[in-house]
Amino acid sequence: MPRRSATMLASTLLLIALFCAALLIKVPYSEMSPGPTYNTLGSQNGKPVISISGHRTYQVTGNLNMTTVEVTSADYRLNLIEAVTGWLKSDVAVIPHSNLYPDNQTEKQAEQQNAEEFSASQDSAKAAALKQLGIPVGSEVIVAAVVEGGPSVGKVHAGDVVVAVDGTKVSEPAQVGALVTKHQPGQNVVFTVVPQGKAASDQHQVTIATVKNPDTGKAMVGIQPGTEHTFPFGIDINLGDVGGPSAGLMFSLGIVDMLQSTNLTGGKFVAGTGTIDDSGNVGPIGGISMKIIAARKAGAQYFFTPSDNCSEAAANTPAGLRLIQVKTIAGALAALGDIRSGDTSALPACSR
Repeated sequence: MPRRSATMLASTLLLIALFCAALLIKVPYSEMSPGPTYNTLGSQNGKPVISISGHRTYQVTGNLNMTTVEVTSADYRLNLIEAVTGWLKSDVAVIPHSNLYPDNQTEKQAEQQNAEEFSASQDSAKAAALKQLGIPVGSEVIVAAVVEGGPSVGKVHAGDVVVAVDGTKVSEPAQVGALVTKHQPGQNVVFTVVPQGKAASDQHQVTIATVKNPDTGKAMVGIQPGTEHTFPFGIDINLGDVGGPSAGLMFSLGIVDMLQSTNLTGGKFVAGTGTIDDSGNVGPIGGISMKIIAARKAGAQYFFTPSDNCSEAAANTPAGLRLIQVKTIAGALAALGDIRSGDTSALPACSR
């Protein structure tokens, strides 16, 4: 075989070997890309994203879209080829796996965390919206989380309402721990609970055997109590395949829009993101660069951006999308007023 042909063959075989090796080499990175957006004023799978019962609602038009990102699962590891390909794409972010899934989080644990954060986000969004409208909001004690492997597993579940402990009614999460620690480890505690989503008439008693807390030596049942709001009428959010806390702001705005007569968007296409607390304060989220791409692809003209995400978002803004800096639900509502009027010169912009 001529030397030139032999060299070419050897080089080709080497490239094939390197390519195969790159397919097999796993790297500690995950991939993030733009996900679907959902209009909080619209429907999904034939159901309204937000449905309200027991209170007057108003017809709404336009878009108040929440945005999402798609990420590789906790159990998946990119190979070297996938990572390099992702780094070269403008609409993909390749980030350290530990940033998305700290402490070697499993897929099941990640799904559970996302579900809990999404549930808490909905609760805060409803509270913020109603408080903004001056509608009274109450509260109740719930099971915020159940410790894996603890004595409460299978007996109570996250989201269950805790009415009483050993017959004593509770109104604050701290009361639960105080009543449990009156027992010695190994003794039973009787919880009166209402399963998540059920009526008060469905309350029942659950007996749980305490165990010894390894840190304090006191009795524990392996739950984390928390607080959930109660509302004077029904507000349901129907998005079963979405998780995490970042849709809070847009859910709040959608609820406000349906409960008052002013059409907030004036028919415009507005998207956004941001966590929200009970008082209406907007917090930062992850994946902002992917979310603004998703919003623009969906047709958004304006994007509500949490103040702490503004610098990153401004560095990667798609053409045709205007970023609006928001810190509170009140600020977002004021910006919507400007958008409706057509006078957008005073909108608070994001800058690098």
